[in-house]
Amino acid sequence: MKLAKVKTKLKTHKGAAKRFKLTKSGKVIRGHAFARHILTSKASKRKRKLDQTTTVSAADVRHVRAMLPYGR
Repeated sequence: MKLAKVKTKLKTHKGAAKRFKLTKSGKVIRGHAFARHILTSKASKRKRKLDQTTTVSAADVRHVRAMLPYGR
């Protein structure tokens, strides 16, 4: 009797799952840093821009996708 080789499941990096999101088109979305505290010394425009999401750099997309094997 031969045992079938079973591929193990890939684990999602939970820290990455909380920080990144994949769009329907496959882009990776991230939030900005420097928007949590010491906000009184930052301009309103800067704080507004930091609140928006942006795409992950092309150089980092490969690394993020490796941490999110199921797109979560």
